[in-house]
Amino acid sequence: MQLNLGTILQASALEKPDHTAIIFDDRKISYAELDRAVRGVTTSLKARGIGPGDKVALLVPNVPEFTIAYFGILYAGAAVVPINVLAAAPEVAYFLEDSDAKLLIVHPLFEKPGRAGAAERGVPVVMAGGGSGADSLEDMTTAEASGFVQPTAPDDTAVILYTSGTTGKPKGAELTHSNLFLNCAFVVPKLMAAGTGDDHVAMAVLPLFHSFGQTCVQNASIALGGSFTVVARFDPAKALEVITRDRVTFFAGVPTMYFALLHHEGAEASHFANVRQAFTGGAPMPVEVMSAFEKKFDVKIQEGFGLSETSPVASFGTLDKPRKAGSIGYPVWGVEMCIMDDQDNPQPDGERGEICIRGHNIMKGYLGRPDATKEALKGGWFHSGDIGLRDEDGCYWIVDRKKDMILRGGFNVYPREVEEVLYAHPAVVEAAVIGVPHDSHGEEVKAVVALKEGAEATADEMIAFCKERLAAYKYPRIVEFLETLPKGPTGKILKRELR
Repeated sequence: MQLNLGTILQASALEKPDHTAIIFDDRKISYAELDRAVRGVTTSLKARGIGPGDKVALLVPNVPEFTIAYFGILYAGAAVVPINVLAAAPEVAYFLEDSDAKLLIVHPLFEKPGRAGAAERGVPVVMAGGGSGADSLEDMTTAEASGFVQPTAPDDTAVILYTSGTTGKPKGAELTHSNLFLNCAFVVPKLMAAGTGDDHVAMAVLPLFHSFGQTCVQNASIALGGSFTVVARFDPAKALEVITRDRVTFFAGVPTMYFALLHHEGAEASHFANVRQAFTGGAPMPVEVMSAFEKKFDVKIQEGFGLSETSPVASFGTLDKPRKAGSIGYPVWGVEMCIMDDQDNPQPDGERGEICIRGHNIMKGYLGRPDATKEALKGGWFHSGDIGLRDEDGCYWIVDRKKDMILRGGFNVYPREVEEVLYAHPAVVEAAVIGVPHDSHGEEVKAVVALKEGAEATADEMIAFCKERLAAYKYPRIVEFLETLPKGPTGKILKRELR
């Protein structure tokens, strides 16, 4: 059997050659134009000796060149290695060495760390933007168009996504053509009210090097034969402008993006007039923020859950089942979930344990790390590291990350529960709760808070507010105020930096 993820583009280009695939400010690229550019890249890669089993790394932000290079690599039967554009030179070198990449395609904005990391590993570099000649992506796109998409097997590696590396070195999750094809062409469309895709316009403001933006926006839009409008970097004013200008129908973002849009001074309900659906994932969405956003913009937010290792979608709130704010919804098509204790015994409804997942979306393994793969895939289930529970309706809820749980005086404190209370305070715009060492209790509960512009509050007021609403062992005894909380490229609050 043969299956190449690149066939989603090939099919849409054949069916809708003149339909717009990508919008980037005043630039529009049709499916025929995209497919032609991709085939040129494929020809050029093959001329360099790159083909099935090889890896090509991308250090490219949200610009059309990311998509052109991504599918050019897939058409050649090679695997894509997307790199976080915030990576420093030593990190770039590590990703290139660990993946055994044969080439690095880099955007001029990140040329310095890209070239330095590539030089350290002796990897050739191609510039994506601002260049010409044999070592430019632009020149590659004009090469003679490759005639066929390289056949690959369903379980061949299509993309290698590196995990955040909160414990030790980042690991490369090997996602297969089958993993990613089923996630973007079957799972995500089943969650959407997209129709034929003719008027589907998604907003690509999530980083395309990240699994959420890659599968749910770029790949799902292409599989649908719809359009996606690319925003290089999230800014609430720019996002609102693009949503209105391009008549965006589908918005996907992490919670911090929703916070920023909600609190932006110029935001009006009319900005979201064409938006039919909004997805959130990547981090827990505070219920208070979701309620306020939905009330202001009159659009329902569907919450979901997934990881790089799950391609990424594992569960989502659906349009045909009871909607439960604060949950992560129900297992998606073809996927099973189970709550397990530390001995991998399934737990009854209402009991907390680790969320474990199995199905077509689970990675092949961690590249070159058989022991880590064996640990993560114990008993045939992927162990997510998230603590959750299932309710009587089969809906799943995340309580917290297993490693984020605070053990205070023998009691388990789940930071998300405390964060929900903090977000209910009228002065709070962002909050994160962490554990800090304590002589007698082992760990103490600490809240790190950012206030709304012009708002005032003291640590004592915050502590008192939480004390009224939480059990005695749960409320924070320490409160620190910051202007803004540290975030990763997707907008996810980085608790490891706060620690």
